Amino acid sequence: MGTSPVYRNATVYELLMRALYGRHYQARFRAIAELIPYGADVVDVCCGPATLYTRYLRGWVGAYTGLDLNSRFIARLNNAGGHGTVWNVHSEVPFPEADYLVMQASMYQFLPEPVPVLDRMLAAARKHVIIAEPIRNLASSNNRIVAAISRRYTDAGEGAQSHRFTEQTLDELFGPYESRILHRSLIAGGREKLFVLAA
Repeated sequence: MGTSPVYRNATVYELLMRALYGRHYQARFRAIAELIPYGADVVDVCCGPATLYTRYLRGWVGAYTGLDLNSRFIARLNNAGGHGTVWNVHSEVPFPEADYLVMQASMYQFLPEPVPVLDRMLAAARKHVIIAEPIRNLASSNNRIVAAISRRYTDAGEGAQSHRFTEQTLDELFGPYESRILHRSLIAGGREKLFVLAA
């Protein structure tokens, strides 16, 4: 069916995210931005419209590179003064190196096998990997109509993804990385869980 209309327009995308997260919308970005020190280099994997950069990291980080499959989002980032590259994260190409590699609300796109993506992020990070992932999702709703609509409107261009993480399955993903976990917490009113891993 092609890319969801949500991913064709950055404004529509952000309006939907604001509606989903309500008063916690800004807090979900601040939680990540506060973990990145001044002057650090950042690679944002599946950066979307790069809100993390344009509203929180611009002028703070040393260098920011956003990677996303969506050429419209990447063009918007480049026009905003950042550096964006159209990138298929499903490929096995190593990620660019940086002090911090970040992924927010996108790990579900790689289910049922997200481990290779996580491992490539760890290989490219010089300091930390920061991942925040939703654990409460409309796409997992018990209402089949709500769930179907949510899945349809979160197709980033490679097909609708029917699977989502729960807190339990996300914890299971990070279980083998326990020795690397420096921090974990619920953010955005409990809708997302954040993990910081040592490179």
